[in-house]
Amino acid sequence: MERKIDNFYHKWKNDVIRKPLVLYGPKQIGKTFSVLSFGNKEYKNTVYFNTQNNKELKEIFKKERSIEKIILKLSLLSGETILKEDTLIIFDNVEDIEIIKGLKVFGSEHSKYHIISIITTKDKLSEFKGEELQFKGMNSMDFEEYLWAKNEKALADLIKESFEKRKTCPFHKVALELFEEFLQTGGYPEVVDASLKEYSEYELEAIKQKILNIYKKEVALNSTLIDIPRGLEVLDSIPDQLKKDNKKFQYGLMGTGKRAKEYESTINYLVNNQLVYRSYKIKEVKSPLSSCKEKESFKLYEIDNGLLFTALHLNKKQFLTDENMKEIIYENHIAKTLVEAGYSLYYYQSEGKAEVNFVIQNRNGQIIPIELITKTNSKAKSLAVFMKKFTVMGAYRITENNFSTKKEIRYIPVYAVFCLNDTK
Repeated sequence: MERKIDNFYHKWKNDVIRKPLVLYGPKQIGKTFSVLSFGNKEYKNTVYFNTQNNKELKEIFKKERSIEKIILKLSLLSGETILKEDTLIIFDNVEDIEIIKGLKVFGSEHSKYHIISIITTKDKLSEFKGEELQFKGMNSMDFEEYLWAKNEKALADLIKESFEKRKTCPFHKVALELFEEFLQTGGYPEVVDASLKEYSEYELEAIKQKILNIYKKEVALNSTLIDIPRGLEVLDSIPDQLKKDNKKFQYGLMGTGKRAKEYESTINYLVNNQLVYRSYKIKEVKSPLSSCKEKESFKLYEIDNGLLFTALHLNKKQFLTDENMKEIIYENHIAKTLVEAGYSLYYYQSEGKAEVNFVIQNRNGQIIPIELITKTNSKAKSLAVFMKKFTVMGAYRITENNFSTKKEIRYIPVYAVFCLNDTK
């Protein structure tokens, strides 16, 4: 399946000051597959090393700091000829600092060897940092990539054109139906592939449950997380947190006597390693938005809509008929999409009941409020209250309706949130 990161790989390969690449992101999102696919298409040969429990490999990097000696030993270990400019060398599941130190040698000398290392734990980035390396994050598939997988690239382009030119999308109903399908499936390549092969709803749910279990196992086996049971409690509580009218994270929902101080480091770990996404509450609006956040008040979101669908124990019929459940999934989708598009998340809540689902700040410093409008809150007025109180250049309302503009508010179909990209 085509992924957006493919374009980045090509730019990296042709960069005159190319450095060893460290690719990071959660498990099961297709990091290894995408890199192997890129290697097979663009290089004469690809040499792959799984670093887990690979003592011989670690010994090479521990002893050698000469590029040619490292390449010679890697060639012997793999049984493959490693060519300058024409071999892609992949190191998967990298956690050992000695391997990273060895890769930095290639970056410091601007060698002609092409190297990509893959890590899952984002915490390692602070340990692996250095000017000799280049870093790139990867996420699960967004709706545009899902449309590509469905051979609907023309529709994806039409949605982007409608967004950019501020005109209605002629295939709005088709796009909305495909989007609802995407929300149930989620963006994990294994699930998307199974959906394309027309697996049953129960089979898709089994795959998603397996992925949920993988993440729980990652937390349970992590050596740096001080309190593993609390990490699992937080993960398990997210569906119930999002089902509340007030979606602010409440510790009491996990049991009586639970306190914020006990969970602070655990939640920070989950957020830092992309196991959950966090949105902070703000009551004031000024630049930078980070100066307005209330650290004790936040919402947590699931990192994939399909996983949330499964964790909520929904089936297709329930999702399509229960407007409250649909609103939960929609809000989670917006949060996920905005984070992965480069934004930090905030939500506005006044002393009264006015709440704007999201407030973001782009790279140009522009502050943009975003309100989700659904059939259950079709008369929401929080955005109007917000815009009377604070001076902003524009705003978005996310709806199930087609593109439109009313005064300074742009109405965006929920399927087009991927167009709000701050990483371009």
